[in-house]
Amino acid sequence: MSNKTKKIVILTEVELRKTLSRLTSEIIEKVKNLENLLLVGIPTRGIDLAKVLEEELFNRTGLKIKKGIIDPTFYRDDQNRVGTRLMKATDIPTPIEKQEILLIDDVIYTGRTIRAAMDALYSWGRPQRVMLLVMVDRGHRELPIQPDFCGKKVPTSKNESIFVRLNNVDNEEGVFLE
Repeated sequence: MSNKTKKIVILTEVELRKTLSRLTSEIIEKVKNLENLLLVGIPTRGIDLAKVLEEELFNRTGLKIKKGIIDPTFYRDDQNRVGTRLMKATDIPTPIEKQEILLIDDVIYTGRTIRAAMDALYSWGRPQRVMLLVMVDRGHRELPIQPDFCGKKVPTSKNESIFVRLNNVDNEEGVFLE
């Protein structure tokens, strides 16, 4: 037996696709004016999820939804704890005033990444509304931040990790606990 940690499947590829389809339906239902919507991915998997949701929304509505990227790294209050990684260029394609922003991330944990992303976003202007979509909510919040759209709640211990993997990036697809 190798010392590789055991991988537990939380969502199979089929279940992940179904969850993305459900989340797309919820977005269409909740956002009255999709032309006013801006999908903003948080690196790294949030960017890839934003692309998938953009395609899903286009397939369902025929609308090309605007999307962007926000890298919250320099807005974090816990940089020394989480360390830094290569920055992704923040790319916000439109003035964000009066826009409805949907922040997209793979996993919500303490809430600190989302708070930092909101701080980064507000440095670009004041949107009409900011919503949050996550694929997995694993609990352990340190800030009062809750997703508007959630793929699945997965209670975890603090020493476990959740990974969202997508075919176009990882050559496998699903949600895994490792």
